[in-house]
Amino acid sequence: MGSQKFKALFALVTILTVTAALPADPSEAPTAQRWRCNAAIGVRRGQCIVSAKIASRAFTVRIRIGYELSYQCPQPVPMILMLHVHPTRTPDLLQLDDILTDPPVALSSYRDGFGNRCTRLIAPPGRITLKADAVISDSGTPEATMAEAPQLQVESLPDAILSYLLGSRYCDTDHLSEMAWAHFGHTRPGWERVQAICDFVHRHIAFRYDAARATMTASEAFHERCGVCRDYAHLAISLCRCLNIPARYCSGYLGDIGVPRVDLPMDFSAWFEAYLGGHWHTFDARHNIPRIGRILIARGRDAADVAISTTFGPCSLTGFRVWSDELPAARA
Repeated sequence: MGSQKFKALFALVTILTVTAALPADPSEAPTAQRWRCNAAIGVRRGQCIVSAKIASRAFTVRIRIGYELSYQCPQPVPMILMLHVHPTRTPDLLQLDDILTDPPVALSSYRDGFGNRCTRLIAPPGRITLKADAVISDSGTPEATMAEAPQLQVESLPDAILSYLLGSRYCDTDHLSEMAWAHFGHTRPGWERVQAICDFVHRHIAFRYDAARATMTASEAFHERCGVCRDYAHLAISLCRCLNIPARYCSGYLGDIGVPRVDLPMDFSAWFEAYLGGHWHTFDARHNIPRIGRILIARGRDAADVAISTTFGPCSLTGFRVWSDELPAARA
């Protein structure tokens, strides 16, 4: 990896995914990849079309997930980490994602206002490495689509959902509202409108590591037409909110299951959820197809709420490695 890509990756630390190629012989693939080969999935406008007979052949898969992060600190630095899988996925863990530190330091945990699991520590002067290596089970099926899911009127939304209609640090809706209604006001409210937003953002933004910066807002991504996966998510979320569709930011793992390999370094991934028909639904403007093996870590209004590490003092990220790999099927 060139020095420019290396610096861009360390500057942002949230963003992309690496995917693995399918084998020529489907019988040699891990279970989820066999499902993908045999299902002959058709993708159109981000929707996955699978026959009922094929869909019933879903397999459970095991995914190895983890990371190794190193920081250099000139003094003791308090930190908040958001690295555990989301509590909704904790029951799926087959091997826990406990955080190991070198050198050992005291850890404490709490739930934030969004329900994410957070960890507190004080990094000592010098180098500290954080590592976790877990195994989680997953359905092995692509994410479902609900083409008829309706958009609810604002007056019908639950109180707890209303904050996801408002602008936030990176989702500067006040700069995008006029454009949003001009581009999408004619679309059918509901799933079709959110998918139209995803299609637009997917085409409009070019994925570029060298364009990544921690301060980029949704409107800046719109005008500059380049960014990384958090920028795709921020722009799509902002456009949804402009159109009175509650939307929230998600971060997590998205690995090499059922799609061709991308020759880019592995990172944490970003996507979003839209509130339609009384439920939250997953959308991904960066990849714009249903995916297998998406593992949620945290949710919030935007990336500011789900940073993998928040530091309260000077430190620099000196090592960064993430993995999310399907394990071979267990022998009967």
